[in-house]
Amino acid sequence: MSIPKSNEKVGAMNRGTPCESGLCNFCRTDCQGRCETWLSSLEGRRTLTPREYGNATIGSSTTREVGISYDALRIRGRVFGGAGLDKEKARLGDAAYCDAVLSTRIGSHVKAPSRYPFVIGALSRNPVVDKYWDSFAIGAALCGIPLVIGENVGGGDNKTEFNPDGSIRALPDLDRRIAVYQRYYDGQGMLIVQVNVNDAYNGVSEYLARKYGDKICIEIKWGQGAKPIGGEGIIRDIEYARFMKSRSYCLRPDPDDPDVQEAFRTGHVEYFKRYTGLTYPSLDTCEEVLSELASKVRELRDQGASSLALKTGSFGMADLALAIRAASELDFEMLTIDGSGGGTGMSPNDVLDTWGVPSLLLHAKAYDYAALRASAGKSVVDLAIGGGLARPSQVFKALALGAPYVKAVCMSRAFMIPAFLGCNIEGALHPERRAAVNGAWDKLPKSVLDIGDTPETIFAGYHALKERLGAEEIRHVPYGAIAMWTMCDRLGAGLQHLMGGARKFGVDYIDRTDIAAINRETANETGIPFITDQDDDMARQIVAG
Repeated sequence: MSIPKSNEKVGAMNRGTPCESGLCNFCRTDCQGRCETWLSSLEGRRTLTPREYGNATIGSSTTREVGISYDALRIRGRVFGGAGLDKEKARLGDAAYCDAVLSTRIGSHVKAPSRYPFVIGALSRNPVVDKYWDSFAIGAALCGIPLVIGENVGGGDNKTEFNPDGSIRALPDLDRRIAVYQRYYDGQGMLIVQVNVNDAYNGVSEYLARKYGDKICIEIKWGQGAKPIGGEGIIRDIEYARFMKSRSYCLRPDPDDPDVQEAFRTGHVEYFKRYTGLTYPSLDTCEEVLSELASKVRELRDQGASSLALKTGSFGMADLALAIRAASELDFEMLTIDGSGGGTGMSPNDVLDTWGVPSLLLHAKAYDYAALRASAGKSVVDLAIGGGLARPSQVFKALALGAPYVKAVCMSRAFMIPAFLGCNIEGALHPERRAAVNGAWDKLPKSVLDIGDTPETIFAGYHALKERLGAEEIRHVPYGAIAMWTMCDRLGAGLQHLMGGARKFGVDYIDRTDIAAINRETANETGIPFITDQDDDMARQIVAG
C-alpha cells in the first residue's frame, strides 16, 4: 500500500517516510515541519479545509483500496436516519455539523467525563517525555482528556525515599508529574498511572494506591503494540544504570562488572541498554493468569485503589480474549488494546516492523469477543483502542468499528508532536527560556514564520485559550500545551465534520453502520459490509416504490 508523502490540499509534507497515521515513522523532536499533525498544531482548524480558497479547485486524493487497513474502511454519509439531534431544531434548518457533541464518559464504573473521546497513551520514562512533560500534562488537562503516565516513571525514580521497613515514602519525580496535570485539571479527563512488572516489584503500585487511591487510575501493563518484550531505554550515566539494576531491571552490559566500569571510564562503553521484565512468562494457563491478577487486584483495592485499568498489546487471539475477560470480570474501568502499527521511542526495528497483529484486525476481533460476552449476558469493560491512529477519520472509524464497547481512541505520538514543536517555538522566541523548555531552535524557521512571528499569530488556538484562562494565566502556559490544545481542537472539529455527515450528533451514537469496507477482504475480516452491499436490500425496496 503506497502512502503519499504530501497533502497539497493543506500544504502538508512529510520529512521522512509516512505511516498510515500520516506521521513520519522517524519523528524528530527538532523537526521544522511540516506533516499534517505538525501543521495542525499551529494552524488548527484551518488544515481541515483546502488552502488558497478562491484560487484553486480541489479533487480527492487517490483511494487506497488494496489490503486490510483503516484506509480500507469508508465513512458512510446519510440524508436520513440520524440520531442525537433535536428534531424540531433540525426541521427548522438550524442543524449543522458543529451541533455534534464530542464529550463522553469513560470508565465502566467511575464514568469520568471527557471533552473528547481521546486518550493520550502511556508516556513512559524516556528523554523525550522527561524533557517535555509539563507541556504534555498541561496540554492534556486543558484539553480535558485522559492522560497516561507510562511505565518506569515510578520504578526508575532514583530520588525515591524509603520508609524504615523498605516501603516507599515518596516518589518525587512521579509526584511532580501528577501535580503538573492536576494544576489545570478541571474535572474533565482523568490521570492514569501505568505500572509494569518492575514498577510492581518495587512497590510503586502500593504507593499509588495508598497516596492517590481515589484521585488517579492505576493501569497494569501487559504489553504494547510496538513490541512484546516490555519497555527499553538507553542510559548514559553509569551510576543511574547501577541504580536501575538494583531496582530489578535488566541492564546490558552489566554496570556492576568491573571490566565494564573500566570500559565505560575509557569510553569504550558509551551507554547501557535497560530492559523491563516480561509479563507472566512462568504461567502456563489463562486460569493461572486470572488467579494471579485477581490476587493483585484485591491487594491494591485493600490498600485504597478505587480505579484500575489494563493495557495489552498486539498478542494473539487467546491473549486478547483473556485481557477482555480479566478486565471485565475484575471490574476494571478500561482496557486499552494497542495494535501493531503504533510508535515507540525504543523498539528493535525488526520487532517493530514484523511482530504482532495489525491494528484493524486486532480491533475487529476485540469487537467480536466483547460482543460474545455481551450476548452471553456477561459484563464488558470499556475499551480504548490504539495503534497508529492520528487523523479524525481514523478516530471515527475506530469508534464505529468497536461500537458500542469502544469508548475512546488512544493516541500518543500525535499528541507528542505539538508539545515539542511548541517548546521549540517558545525557545526561539524567548532565548532566556530555551534551556528550561528544552527548545531545539535558535530562531524560527521559515515554515513557522510563514504562519506568524508571535504566539498570538502562530497558534490558532491562542486567543480561545486566552479568553478561557485570562490574560495573566495564559502567560504561564507552555507553548507546547497551547500547540496541543490547538491540535486537539482541530482533531475534534474534524471528527464533528464526519459525525455531521453521518448524521450522528453524539459520539455515543456512532455505530458499525456508519462505516463500510471498500474491498471484500476487509469486509470478510471485520464483519463490516462491502460498501455497495450495505443497505442494498433497503435500496431495492425504495427504488421499487
